[in-house]
Amino acid sequence: MAVLHQPPRHIAVGVAAFLLGHASPADINRVANETLGFEKIFVVGLPERTDKRDAIELTSSLTGFHVEWVDGVKGETVPDKAVPFGTDRKKLWETNLGSWRGHMNAVRKIIEEDLSSALIMEDDMDWDVRLKPQLERVAQGARALLSSASKPDSPYGDDWDLMWLGHCGEVFPELLDENKERPADDPGIRYMSRKFVIENDLTVPPRDKVTGLVDFRSSPEHTRWVHITGAPICTFAYALSQRGARKVLFNLSVDHLTGPFDNALAGLCRQAVSTWGTEDPEEAGDRGLDAKCISVTPPIFFHHKAKGLVNGDSDIQTVQDGQIREKGNTENIVWSARNNIRNMIMGTKMESQYE
Repeated sequence: MAVLHQPPRHIAVGVAAFLLGHASPADINRVANETLGFEKIFVVGLPERTDKRDAIELTSSLTGFHVEWVDGVKGETVPDKAVPFGTDRKKLWETNLGSWRGHMNAVRKIIEEDLSSALIMEDDMDWDVRLKPQLERVAQGARALLSSASKPDSPYGDDWDLMWLGHCGEVFPELLDENKERPADDPGIRYMSRKFVIENDLTVPPRDKVTGLVDFRSSPEHTRWVHITGAPICTFAYALSQRGARKVLFNLSVDHLTGPFDNALAGLCRQAVSTWGTEDPEEAGDRGLDAKCISVTPPIFFHHKAKGLVNGDSDIQTVQDGQIREKGNTENIVWSARNNIRNMIMGTKMESQYE
């Protein structure tokens, strides 16, 4: 994937150093509870992938949170009548159709159970052993980016629809093709250029090791941003508020579906941010349902490539049949929880993927 070298027009709305102590205000430490500050955590995965379920259950338990499972769906089990309007299932592929339906089932549970929020992740996720301190800084950033009551119901604030915590990479919204020529004083550009900067974050890999779609070399070592979402690739892990879940279920199922789930979800956020402040209804369209989306770059959740058969990585794509991986690895995660399971059980020193 190509890297954009043009420096983003950052407008810093807050700066924090990464520390292992609690952040302020004090109520932010609610992210350290057994559901990471959300009402529930759902993991989407095929029931037969017991290997992935074993790994997620063990790793989440060792790092102090609880998950619930939402069964993944095989595309061929989705009847034509249940495919959203305008969707060509042949072009979408059956595996992508199944992935979409599994995620929609998780999104629908937020509405069915009237949850204020939930984190949804895929079944091959990995994260840093220091996830909870990371999330305290993310919560600070979310509250700085979007106005919040002094004592919000959620530690992340109450004015967001979607938080994209795990992705393959994304372009900052002010650098998207439709936005990069807009003047710096444009209200939409000023909105989308805002960043909460986390400095000296030792859970961020060295600049020559971190991966993504922005030029990390233009910023100090070990920098992470909480920012308005542009157009992320992959839906490794994302949180939805109740309001956000309603928007997603409508836009990606009840009304229509524009393509694979991750592209369609990114499209909702991209439409919303790129039309922010646009008054012409013909130009703005449905304004992406005014979705308020926040991202974290580099992400704090990422796809783990487990040791063993390489073609076991994905249930959507078949890759490198027969090849063996001797050691598991995860991009962008320093103290990989998956690779430190033995150390957490034994109480021994954590191992970095970058030393």
